[in-house]
Amino acid sequence: MSGGKAIIFSAPSGSGKTTIVRHLLKTNPKLGFSISACTRDKRGRNEENGKDYHFLTPEDFKNKIDNDEFIEWEEVYAGNFYGTLKSEIERIWASGKHVIFDVDVKGGLHLKKYFGEKGLAIFVKVPSMELLKERLKDRKTETEDSLSQRIFKAKFEMSFEDKFDISLVNQDLDESLKKAEKLVNDFIEK
Repeated sequence: MSGGKAIIFSAPSGSGKTTIVRHLLKTNPKLGFSISACTRDKRGRNEENGKDYHFLTPEDFKNKIDNDEFIEWEEVYAGNFYGTLKSEIERIWASGKHVIFDVDVKGGLHLKKYFGEKGLAIFVKVPSMELLKERLKDRKTETEDSLSQRIFKAKFEMSFEDKFDISLVNQDLDESLKKAEKLVNDFIEK
């Protein structure tokens, strides 16, 4: 693969990485969003196939694994697969843009390894687990069981922070957005 650069935003669920990535996409025309593939159901009416995710059946997903069509993939929760299609990166780079990712921590580490020097891996975190729990509850998309699952996973994911190029503490959103803009612009210009 040749082409542009890769900016990888990873974080435990609820850290604000999606908000940061959406902001960067609005303000920086040099960026193209890598749409992940997944096997989970759409959340509510807002999510669209081909815009938020490529929603695949488990069979389609497994066929793409067998055909080596993913840069990385994993079973994030039992029966729920997520992954990055090689065709997505080629699509974005072919349009003359740099690719930006919004992925979980494990996916971020795989992408960092895959892209090497062409990639910048940013770990987004909240100042405390209490705040993370509040943010997840405020989404109103979690059951008690799924909330507890996400908190457990977040604690584990926090232990990989030092494997990323840089950490961005998302305490004040406006400040975090400015820092993210600077990190991305500096990397692209390098």
